[in-house]
Formats: sequence, C-alpha cells, structure tokens
Amino acid sequence: MSALGFNTDNQINWVWKVSPATINSDPQAIKDCLMDLHKPVYLVQQAESLGVSQQIDADGSEAVLAFAQALNPEDLGDPAFKKSYGLKYAYHGGAMANGISSVELVKALGKAGFLCSFGAAGLVPDALEKAIKAIQTALPNGPFAVNLIHAPSEEALERGAVERFLKLGVKVVEASAYLALTEHIVYYRLAGLSENADGSVNIGNKVIAKVSRTEVGRRFMEPAPKKLVDKLLVQGKITPLQAALSERVPMADDITAEADSGGHTDNRPFVTLLPSIIALRDEIQEKYNFSPALRIGAGGGIGTPQATLAAFNMGAAYIVVGSVNQACIEAGASEHTRKLLADVEMADVTMAPAADMFEMGVKLQVVKRGSMFAMRANKLYDLYMAYPSIEAIPTLEREKIEKQIFRKNLDAVWADTIAFFHERDPAMLERAQTNPKRKMALIFRWYLGLSSRWSNEGEAGREMDYQIWAGPSLGAFNSWVKGSYLEDYTQRKAVDVALHLLKGSAYLQRINQLKLQGVTLAQSLSGYYPS
Repeated sequence: MSALGFNTDNQINWVWKVSPATINSDPQAIKDCLMDLHKPVYLVQQAESLGVSQQIDADGSEAVLAFAQALNPEDLGDPAFKKSYGLKYAYHGGAMANGISSVELVKALGKAGFLCSFGAAGLVPDALEKAIKAIQTALPNGPFAVNLIHAPSEEALERGAVERFLKLGVKVVEASAYLALTEHIVYYRLAGLSENADGSVNIGNKVIAKVSRTEVGRRFMEPAPKKLVDKLLVQGKITPLQAALSERVPMADDITAEADSGGHTDNRPFVTLLPSIIALRDEIQEKYNFSPALRIGAGGGIGTPQATLAAFNMGAAYIVVGSVNQACIEAGASEHTRKLLADVEMADVTMAPAADMFEMGVKLQVVKRGSMFAMRANKLYDLYMAYPSIEAIPTLEREKIEKQIFRKNLDAVWADTIAFFHERDPAMLERAQTNPKRKMALIFRWYLGLSSRWSNEGEAGREMDYQIWAGPSLGAFNSWVKGSYLEDYTQRKAVDVALHLLKGSAYLQRINQLKLQGVTLAQSLSGYYPS
C-alpha cells in the first residue's frame, strides 16, 4: 500500500502503455482525472507510488496497471428509454400531488433533457388544463409527463383528468397509486393506438406505471383486460381497430418499481422489489414478445449517488426521484416547507392516513419533524373506525378534535365540505347524505385534504398541521450534501441536483472499475460530493 492509498497487488496490463510525460502522481491531479468523466483514466506504477494518465501511447514506456472508461451522466440507463421520450438523461422527476411537481419544475427539468411529471393529483380539471397548457407552451416538443392517480373514492377526478389529457393531446402520463386497472386509464391508453403502414402498432399515448406490488405490475405489463376493452367499445370511446390493436401491446411502456417512497407507498425494500419486478417483466415479455420490450425503472429511496448507481447496476432502465425534488426551489411547496425538508433526517418520516383512500385504510409516508399532522390524522382514523357517525363520537372527544385539529365546529366543517364537493364531485355528497359513516369520512378528509394545501401555500398559523410527503431518501440526501453548498435549501435547483446524482453515480462506477482490477483507492478518492 503506497502513501497515496493504492494497493498495487495486480497483474499489469502489458498491452497498453503511456508516456511518462503524461503521468501525474499528485493526489489532487488523480482526483481531478477521475472527476473528468469525459476521458478514460489509466493508472501506472511509478517507483513507490502510482500515477495517472488520460491517454495511452503506443510508444510509451510505462505499462498500464488499471483503467476506467469514460462514463458520462448521459451514458447511464437504457438508451431506448431516452430515445422513446426524447431525453438526454435516464432520469424521471416523479409526480408529487397538488402541483408540488410544479409547472416550473417540469419546465426546468424538461429544458435540460430530463423527464418530469406534473403533479396533477388532487387538482380539478380546469386547474389541470391551465397547468398543462403552460407546460405545452414552454415545452412544445416535450419532454414532459402528467400524473394520473387512481382515485377510487373520487372517480370523477380520474375521469375528468383523462378527458382533459385527450382533449389537450397529452402524450405521456405517469400512472400512480393504482390498485387495479380502471376504464379511465385503459381509455387513455387505447385512444392513442393506431396502425403503422408496416402493420406494427403505433402507441400514441405512453404510460409509465408506478407500482410496488407484482400483482399490480402484472396488470400494467399485460394487454388491457378484454372486459374493459369491450365496455369502451360499446360506449363508442374506442374503435374496433383500437380494440384489436390493444391485444398486441402492454398497458404501459415503462414500469417504475416504487420502493420506500414519500406519499403512497408500501414501504418495500429497494433491493428486493426491483429484482422481483424485473423478473416479472422477463416472464411476461417471454410470453408476449412485445416490441418494443417493456422497460423497468426504479424509484423510492434514491437520494444519493450510491443509490443511483445501485439502481442502474441492478438493471433499472431509469431512475425516479421525488422527495429530493420537493426541497428544490422550483417545487410547488412553501418556503417554510422547503426549509423544513432541508433538515429532515432518515428517521424523520412516518405513516399517516391518505385523504384520497381514507375509508380503505390506505396510508402514505410523511414528515413527522416539525409537524403534528401524522399524529392528528391517525387520531381521526381511529375515531372513524370506532364510531358509526359524527353524532356517535362522545362530546368531550368531539370538542377536543374541534379545538385541537379542526379549529372550528364540525357542523361548519360539513358546510365547507358540501361547498367543496358540490363543485368537485356532487355524487360524493349524494352518497354521504344517506350514509353517516361516509359523511364522517368526508368531514375528516377536510383536514387531511387541506393540510397538504396549507403546506404548499405556507398557511400561517397552521405550520404544525402541514402534511409533507417524503421518504427516507430525503434524509439520505441531506446527509450526503451536508457541508456543501446544497445544504442551503435556497441553493437547491432541480437540474443541478439531478446532475450531481448522475455525475456521482458515474464517478463511483469508475471507482468500482478500478477496484475490480485490484486497485484500492484512498478514502479521499472513493466518494463523490457536490462542489
């Protein structure tokens, strides 16, 4: 082991040579060469130390000990994924609801060659249309996607979103939180099918499906269910040709294996979920032989170069980053929230009831540091499970939640709820009028729904009620950038963050290449940090 920290117990490559004039043994120069991702690096033995060169020379006198190839951020991931969406990088900024994945975030990443999904979930169709038009103006040729979230308790929102997507010509959607396929996602997919001159299928509407269970993944990897296809055909929403073509394509072009993420999540371990989804893809691809073949990406838990590299090395075609982007200046979150997110550690997250799937008991992952939302939301769910109606809640218990959580009488909350759903989904009110349990759920969802809006808008006086979606990857990111300029939340720009994750991944891959050739690097060279 030399003073520079290299292990030279390696068989020398006697084929490649370098010129002594190009060799540098200074530790900083070695670091700089390794950081110069556009050029390969060649290590050579020089007396008691090692040196580095970036070019080989047939007439050189120094034998190459080990080398690392040039590897740029744009080289990572599946070229087919990048080509399909017109991207420079195999990186997808995942959707965050209520416009947290904002128009500005989508524009910034899109202009730099990254894909980003607009956070359409929770928005009424008119607000959604306004946002889509703004994105289309800024990115007339893409790339961008729009989120389509499964809304079992608010079907009108899902249906309305698909109608606007088709009206406005949205060509890519990110489908999330699906438990089963609905006629709305199937309609979007099939309405874009046509036949090319050579008889192949042209897929006009692309779908990137985010899944954390193999049974859901299978539904998106296979052709659309005949039952739903026939229903759409009878309704006249699709043509007989589109129905026939649907048998030849999967429901999604790409599947994101969503591990332990913010928001809706099954908290799946990254290292077990991704291989399982890839294995399922291989099984289904062998059966159907789709062309082009399904691709698998990875999301949830990615907040460092190490996690980024792990995803690519495990076979991911692309990576998806969400929680980290929420702390960036382009995100549709208030300054208070972004400042809070910059201090989150890995253990500062917990599970709480989801507003959109409250009655089903579905939970999502949120920040518990600096907020009492999770505790209060869980309290409401406990009451929902314990009593058949609002009126059945004991008086003292009711007064307590009115004072501490709602800050208003529940009768007034119900009046607000009526006004809200009258515009959003009147059918919800009709069902609640004759069902006290459903009425109680809607009243409790008032708090769960507004708490995320308070966080986005920075509602003064409601800071302890902010619902902030995030996974442990954000804590890992904060730990990684500690001491760098990115520790300051006001300096976090989405494109800059994305490039550091990819550059760091490429750098670490080069380090691994050298290690596989028997070279042990000094600790100072084995990591990548923003600078």
